[in-house]
Amino acid sequence: MYTNEEIKSQVIEAVKKVKSSNPMAGSITNSVTINFVANAQLAVGGSAAMVYLPDEGEFLANAGGATYINVGTLMPIYEETLPRTAKALHEAGKPWVLDPVAIGIGDLRTSLLKQFKEYKPTIIRGNASEIIALAGLWELNGGAESSNVRGVDSTDTVTAAKEAAKALAKYTGGAVAVSGETDLVTDGTTVVYSHGGSKFMEMVTGCGCSLGGVTAVYATAASPFIAALTATAVYNLAGKRAEEKVQGPGSFYVQFIDELYMASPEDIASNPFEIAEN
Repeated sequence: MYTNEEIKSQVIEAVKKVKSSNPMAGSITNSVTINFVANAQLAVGGSAAMVYLPDEGEFLANAGGATYINVGTLMPIYEETLPRTAKALHEAGKPWVLDPVAIGIGDLRTSLLKQFKEYKPTIIRGNASEIIALAGLWELNGGAESSNVRGVDSTDTVTAAKEAAKALAKYTGGAVAVSGETDLVTDGTTVVYSHGGSKFMEMVTGCGCSLGGVTAVYATAASPFIAALTATAVYNLAGKRAEEKVQGPGSFYVQFIDELYMASPEDIASNPFEIAEN
């Protein structure tokens, strides 16, 4: 059970802790958006480390504060890197964030995502269709084997993904964040909707990927639920503020990074949200 004030207080604490401790969050992520992920992690106060090789992933699993795994662009080496890293994270009890980008496309991606069930990601972040499809792949409530994933885009609503998100969070014992017009964050019991963002986010590749990286940064400083909600809140706040100052997606990207950097703990905690279930 959470109250609004408890959530705000814990979000403020998480943001302050990250800004003061500069925690390292390693990433094995989408090659298309790797620069955006690293810059966003740095902007909120984290330290970025982007790796590819199996031994690098295992090293970060033990040396880093948290790790972000994104399956958006797979290379052959990832068939070894990702399972070894996820296993090392699970055995070390370190937090890690999974972004099941483009789930359902290709046998390798499906095989890897099936394996991740055993290693229980601390936080899962994705669009509605990805969350529904992952719950289906893991044979959990609310899932569907063939959700409406269109490449990396979603054609399902956030509301439609609620039960799948709750089931995934209950299974992992962590949290799930679902991105959409209004974002959803749940720990399996509490469900919070977070408001804000920008229309330009759909026109700049990497906003979702970088959100996963920032979520990993906050996972070093807070519970899975608060970490996921804090990352979602700072993105919604920064997106809204950036849109007010720019004319298009190109300048939005630059301004968005600035807004991530400038957002105060109090402003992040005050970004509009509502507790839908508790």
